[in-house]
Amino acid sequence: MEKFIITNNDKVYEKYKGKYKIVFLEKGSYTDVLNETRDYIHNGCKLITHPMAGSLKPNQTPYKSVIIGKTSEKTDYSSVILIENSLDAANKFLKHKSTPKWNEKILNDFKTVDLSLIENVIVNPMFNIY
Repeated sequence: MEKFIITNNDKVYEKYKGKYKIVFLEKGSYTDVLNETRDYIHNGCKLITHPMAGSLKPNQTPYKSVIIGKTSEKTDYSSVILIENSLDAANKFLKHKSTPKWNEKILNDFKTVDLSLIENVIVNPMFNIY
């Protein structure tokens, strides 16, 4: 299965741009990444990582990275349900409180956390058997 990353995090992009296909949403928001992921899922991809992985809420961090895989099968309905529920949850969080205008140090910390979540999946030996 061909795997690729959808991200708005330049640290993830820089680390994996030569190793994996990456959809880099340079100016994209957290929900832009989820929407892009949803579009890929509706076109024959399935989720490899949970779209809301980590303990950071969508109104806390502006960065999100998701790994998906291209399948030869039809629509993966469990992925459809999961991404749609994740989008609903993100929009509910953001409706009640928007993401603060963080300073560069804090933004860099959020990028590092997001990168760490993706690294932990990629270094797992099970990642390469899908």
